[in-house]
Amino acid sequence: MTEEKVILKGSGLTIEQVAKVAREKAEVEITSEAMDRIVAGRNLVFEMAESDVPVYGFTRGVGLNKDRQVVARYYQDYNRNLILSHCVAVKPEASEENVRAILLARLNTLLVGCTGIQPAIVTMYKDFLNHEIHPVIPERGSIGEADITCLSHIGLAMIGEGEVFYKGERMLAAEALRRAGLEPIVLGPKDGLAIVSSNALAAGEGALLLKDIADLIDTADILYALSLEGFKGNVSPLNEAAYKVRPLPGQAYSAKKVREYLKGSYLWLPGVNDTLQDPLSFRGSCHVHGSVRDALEFVLRFMDYQLNTSDDNPCVLVDEKVMFPCSNYEVTSLAIGFEMLGLALSHLSRNACFRTIKLSSPKFTGLSRFLTPADTSVIAYGTIQKTFTSLDAEVRHLSNPVTVDYYSLAGEIEDHASNMPIVVQKTAKIVDNICYILGMEAMHAAQAIDLRKATRLGKGTKAAYDVVREEIPFLEKDRNLTVDIQKAYEIIKSGKLLDAVKKAMTE
Repeated sequence: MTEEKVILKGSGLTIEQVAKVAREKAEVEITSEAMDRIVAGRNLVFEMAESDVPVYGFTRGVGLNKDRQVVARYYQDYNRNLILSHCVAVKPEASEENVRAILLARLNTLLVGCTGIQPAIVTMYKDFLNHEIHPVIPERGSIGEADITCLSHIGLAMIGEGEVFYKGERMLAAEALRRAGLEPIVLGPKDGLAIVSSNALAAGEGALLLKDIADLIDTADILYALSLEGFKGNVSPLNEAAYKVRPLPGQAYSAKKVREYLKGSYLWLPGVNDTLQDPLSFRGSCHVHGSVRDALEFVLRFMDYQLNTSDDNPCVLVDEKVMFPCSNYEVTSLAIGFEMLGLALSHLSRNACFRTIKLSSPKFTGLSRFLTPADTSVIAYGTIQKTFTSLDAEVRHLSNPVTVDYYSLAGEIEDHASNMPIVVQKTAKIVDNICYILGMEAMHAAQAIDLRKATRLGKGTKAAYDVVREEIPFLEKDRNLTVDIQKAYEIIKSGKLLDAVKKAMTE
């Protein structure tokens, strides 16, 4: 657990902070001003409870049951039943780091102060994070108009029912609360809906994914640079002047980083490359990677809204003393953004596959077929192309849109949906596949560099090459490449390669 705390106030939460809390188990703290907003919202709820004003999900039911009255003496039973009836999600279960991200995402949106939830529940979100109590949350079942079927399992744990992981051990929620010295929540007016009516599952998992995608693009730039050295590629497409006359921000940034990684490389020596133009998979890599960067910028903007504004229905406005139904849980812009990211990543994936195929082709590299060190006795990388192209086929399939596939539900009153969690989760699978694909490109690039006997590598590419060779030795004779592929995947997925290059570039 990191000693640095993340201070929450209902605004300013970043994806880096989400990653710190989710993956490094940083503790969280709530500002007094944010808690004051919670108390004020709760006071308004009690004022409304004593009035005759019908309010959705509060003095009236939810969904098609919006016409059914909820009277004060049944608030606890009604809200408990709301939690139980919405526990309909199915496996797989969210990982503990994803659960932490989900808890954090919901906690910060509660602190905006538009929910009317009781302060004890807000404190419970904080306690769950700081005591490492992680509710077991099945991931499938939400259609993205608030993740009600999944987030209900958080409410289940808060009232002492269901299961959680407590400091890594799975147990009944009641036992975890006892060990942590916490009391189960007694639900009151509006509490059940406040717990379930949020997009926190998609937001939490999505925020972590955006952090991973940002790292993935940086890694792809590094491996493109490494492949250029293995390929003995033409560096003219990196010329800064080309990006000044067509200043698209993503591709200009990628080209700048690749130039930095290749600083000092033999590729810059005069007369090194005798080809006028390389294949597009090499010539246009910065442009393709830049498209992913541009898509990422769009999604980051809408994720910032999602993490730092209220998505509650009904919406509580304390100053105006009103509580009214709305559609602030609508996340179509964000879902479409993740769909766009999936499509952009599929271009990056395919491009990496073509670079890797070219690295094995003598007519492009002047090296041996399939990068073998001995033509007559070692097959080398003759079969591996099936693996990375198979993974790329999965990527293409996963990049197909799903956000427009929905039904009219709940007595046909809920006739729109975004499928946001499904979009996030399939994009996460795309990223995982690409980690394998980039790992296999790294294997080919390092092999080509060794066969070319290129000793003068760039500042960044030398660090990348060294990380690859620490785990995967030169392919001198045929061996079980599944082992090598897994090692390559892990140095990409873990960030080890990216971290090594970042460190080298600052020295």
